[in-house]
Amino acid sequence: MADPTPLILSRTESETPSGIRRVEGDEKYIPPSSSSSTLDETIEQCLGDFGWAQFFQAALVSVAWVFDAQQTFVSVFTDAQPTWHLTTTTGGGDTMMMICQLPRNSWAWDMPIDTSIISEWSLECAGSIMTGLPASSFFMGCLAGGFILATLADSSSLGRKNMLLLSCLLMSLAGLSTVFFSTNIWIYSALRFVSGFGRSTIGTCALVLSTELVGKRWRPQVGIIGFICFTLGFLSLPAIAYFNRGSSWRLLYLWTCVPAIFYCVLFHFLALESPRWLCLRGRKQEFLATLKTLATPAKRSSLMTSSWCWWWRAFQIGLEMISFFSACTAFNVLLIYTIELFPTCVICPRQRGHTNFGFTWFSHELPPILSHSQFQKDFLVMNVLSD
Repeated sequence: MADPTPLILSRTESETPSGIRRVEGDEKYIPPSSSSSTLDETIEQCLGDFGWAQFFQAALVSVAWVFDAQQTFVSVFTDAQPTWHLTTTTGGGDTMMMICQLPRNSWAWDMPIDTSIISEWSLECAGSIMTGLPASSFFMGCLAGGFILATLADSSSLGRKNMLLLSCLLMSLAGLSTVFFSTNIWIYSALRFVSGFGRSTIGTCALVLSTELVGKRWRPQVGIIGFICFTLGFLSLPAIAYFNRGSSWRLLYLWTCVPAIFYCVLFHFLALESPRWLCLRGRKQEFLATLKTLATPAKRSSLMTSSWCWWWRAFQIGLEMISFFSACTAFNVLLIYTIELFPTCVICPRQRGHTNFGFTWFSHELPPILSHSQFQKDFLVMNVLSD
């Protein structure tokens, strides 16, 4: 009969408060070997507490959303229809006449000719199908990439990290090639297709990888980081286009693709692979090394939980109050504006809407906030139930 007790190692073992056995004299972290523990339980024991290492990894992975947003909406500025003006009185001075009906020497572009692909390649009379071909090619590439690359992160040996790196690098190189090799709209559209093909899996891989590097408790908060980065990328693009106004449209691709390539280099050396994927692939040593890097010391996690739990909850409640009040205000403004579009026969409902503005917020928005704060006072519970 086999001995159920584990083999005695030559080096002594000690168990940390987080449930991970440390072998003295060795730098490895060994997950608990309980027969009833699953992979999820093992990873949760190691990554349950949120530390700075996990935050850094999640933020590093989510930065890819910034460049994803920039390449998605960059054509809004590079493919825009530039403004023009008349240079002569040809056509009777009718400035509303279509540009294609005027002689070429009777009008001129307001900006330099290379500020848009429309003016550089003389597409002002080409029609919407031709001018919209680059944007359509980009999203056709997204569709094709979604079908082909969607399952490679799980079914191949690439993994989440390498798949995200490959997608971001392909998108960046295609955008950088646009700067040097786009001599006509056909080559430009082909490169936009390749760029869309590459970026098709950035959002999925970044979201999955960032959430698998933390415990279950923190996955919703970490998932929001990616959407925040996408918003920052979307908002940064008009600022870049503003400072680039009057310059070549190729500079927009240069300013957005070169930082993305540097990001890919940093990502390759600093980002970690998903512990779950490493374990399922049988790469135990890398799995243990990743858990060791991401695991948070018990003292630091317990101090953060005890000291900041109450303040973090109050901060969440404050943000929710602002969110609820803003949504209620926007709804009332929209309601008032819509009512004022009608004749004066609806003046009574409009006045009633003004009167019930404050009561609406207190009776419909305040109770869920108080309920979320987990206060157990009787009068607060009655207020929530009576609403």
